[in-house]
Amino acid sequence: MNAVERREEIIRLITTNDEPLSGSALAKKLNVSRQVIVQDIALLKAAGNEILSTNRGYILNDTASCTRVFKVYHTNEQTEDELTTIVDIGGTVLDVFVWHRVYGKIEAKLNISSRRNVRQCIDGLVSGKSTPLMNITSGYHYHTVKADSEETLDLIEKALEEKHYLAPEI
Repeated sequence: MNAVERREEIIRLITTNDEPLSGSALAKKLNVSRQVIVQDIALLKAAGNEILSTNRGYILNDTASCTRVFKVYHTNEQTEDELTTIVDIGGTVLDVFVWHRVYGKIEAKLNISSRRNVRQCIDGLVSGKSTPLMNITSGYHYHTVKADSEETLDLIEKALEEKHYLAPEI
């Protein structure tokens, strides 16, 4: 992992974690020294990321607070197009979840905000490491999507509808 990838992973870890992450915890996860993490955080802040240092660790002060849950349905082959559609319009796919009739809600954090993130996700799925969560519910699943405004979320909804990815509400 190079420095750029490590900084992207720091942002992803801070964003997807429910609790603040300490520099030591980040260093351990990324197999670098705590000093490298401190330098990376300084560079990320200089690049405009609002990372706050608390007594319990780092958190991201995220200004994009508009979220919407989309119920979608598509094939495995359409997954990349679905995710790319969302991120190209300006959304971040925070998670994927399904409602299983026996197990209830099954959720996975994604935090996909770029084509690079989409590619990493798809590579993980096609390499045989995992299968999409939607496969246990015959293709039906949900995404929580975050964007900078309701307008952006409306554009994402319209694009998903035009591509016939939105599942009918029953």
